[in-house]
Amino acid sequence: MTILLSTLNARYAHASLGLRYLLANMGPLAATTRIQEFVIGAKTTEVVERLLATRPRIIGFGVYIWNVEETTKIVAMLKRVAPEVTIVLGGPEVSFETNEQEICRLADYVVTGWGDITFPKLCAEILHGPKPLMKTHTGVQPPIAEIALPYSLYSAEDIAHRTIYVEASRGCPFKCEFCLSSLDKTAWPFPLDAFLAELESLYARGARLFKFVDRTFNLNVKTSQRIMGFFLEKLAANPDDPVYAHFELVPDHLPEALKQTIAQFPAGALQFEIGIQSFNPEVQALVSRRQNNEKAAENIRWLCEHSQAHLHVDLIAGLPGEDVPSFARGFDQLVGLGAHEIQFGILKRLRGTPIIRHTGPYAMVYDPYPPYTVLATSLIDFATMQRLVRFARYWDLVANSGRFAHTVKELLGARPFENFMAFSDWLYTKLDATHRIALDKLAKLVVEWLQVTGMGREAAQALVASDYAGSIDAGAKAQERHARDKTTAAAAVAAPARQVRHLAA
Repeated sequence: MTILLSTLNARYAHASLGLRYLLANMGPLAATTRIQEFVIGAKTTEVVERLLATRPRIIGFGVYIWNVEETTKIVAMLKRVAPEVTIVLGGPEVSFETNEQEICRLADYVVTGWGDITFPKLCAEILHGPKPLMKTHTGVQPPIAEIALPYSLYSAEDIAHRTIYVEASRGCPFKCEFCLSSLDKTAWPFPLDAFLAELESLYARGARLFKFVDRTFNLNVKTSQRIMGFFLEKLAANPDDPVYAHFELVPDHLPEALKQTIAQFPAGALQFEIGIQSFNPEVQALVSRRQNNEKAAENIRWLCEHSQAHLHVDLIAGLPGEDVPSFARGFDQLVGLGAHEIQFGILKRLRGTPIIRHTGPYAMVYDPYPPYTVLATSLIDFATMQRLVRFARYWDLVANSGRFAHTVKELLGARPFENFMAFSDWLYTKLDATHRIALDKLAKLVVEWLQVTGMGREAAQALVASDYAGSIDAGAKAQERHARDKTTAAAAVAAPARQVRHLAA
């Protein structure tokens, strides 16, 4: 094996789309190139041993915010035990502030930005000459139609056990300063007929769980309609063999034609990720986010009331110019709209993003280590930010998990943010931890908190038992639903476990 493409994925279920794009575009070098993926948390020596087992001459690493620290250790060990192997880095984490990073110092070459053309060219020069003189190579962006699509490189095991990542377009026309996509000039669509043919091939091979990584899936409604039509056709033809599709939607752009298409999907077949980030117009303007808040709220409400799509809506705490009361109002508004999951994120300073321009004026203090989370701002001190971090973690465990669907309504009451913050603060005094919390223990503490806030012991126990996943398994509920509604239940089987729990509730 001459060239090895590798990365550390966050989970086994995350198959790397980026590595498959590189392999698909290796040209004459494809025959002696292969992919070897790992998962973060693997032992460094074991990863290095496996990488060197096939005696590669070049190892290319995909480097991301979640794996840069572990990949740095792997590269350092490789350069000690196998200095003859050429190390090439690529990916968003090393594409900016490149000269400031230890991993880039250790490596032989770095490709910044798009690697589809530049990486194969660099490998050819390393192997056959002339030897590249520059360490850093700026990725050349080819016409989108000239990029070979990678979907045939998903293996049978990938299709059987992993999420299949696909993209109908690259880039984003919006300029939100906290996002790396703000550096793009526009969105570039792949030729639609060729892309749909690849989806057809994946489906024929057994793929049923598709996650679109497009940043702006619904900008071109005609394209969105055709892609959604593909999934509707499969659902209609084989209702007992359902598909599941995940899309990221622009929240304030949902024309009537698209609504009509969305309304046709059964429960468990469709998930939308919707980035709100902030409902504060002044904060939105500060970070160059264009959003019609009234229209966005109207669309979320419509999706909750008139579609069976699962909604995952994002908010970011710690944006410059936003204090806790402002964030709380946005949070309460989203709760009121009825989204199934509210992803409560903390701002991160991604390398290369324009958000850095606010560091001085808004006293933005970031963790110097990945994932570069904001620690304090001029409006939120460090102690309060830590409370928000704990809130986010407990919210995911209790609310987003779907394990306490009925109980959460009681926890939130008329003042969702205020009441859950009180619960979060109390929970931390009991646990002194935010991770590795046994579900049984969490459920008992939820019961105890309900009593602290005035509910009787028996009523609290009954409420938690009514939807606690440890007592009433979501899978059993899905089977019960199967007897009542075969199509809906079949679709639920295709959905990830968390969505199934929301369906069962």
